[in-house]
Amino acid sequence: MAHAHIYILLCADGSFYTGITRRDPIERLSEHELGLDPKCYTFRRRPLILVYTESFERVDEAVATERRIKGWSRAKKEALIARDYAALQRLASRAKAGG
Repeated sequence: MAHAHIYILLCADGSFYTGITRRDPIERLSEHELGLDPKCYTFRRRPLILVYTESFERVDEAVATERRIKGWSRAKKEALIARDYAALQRLASRAKAGG
């Protein structure tokens, strides 16, 4: 059983929200949908769709992955969501090359 999950939500405005939880990502989506925190990025961007999850045994690995994804371009996030690892690799190589 995993100890942490990262998740990506597609917001009504077309933006992505990346988060981390130690609970079931579906439960966390429900909390976002309920709008429990008016200061949360997703509050005014509902409805939301859970488009990606990944589970980790170690919380520190999940935190590091969440931070890395938050810094990615939209194209890289879309490739990850589509599980298009070839495109993800191309986009990563392009970023390293500076273009």
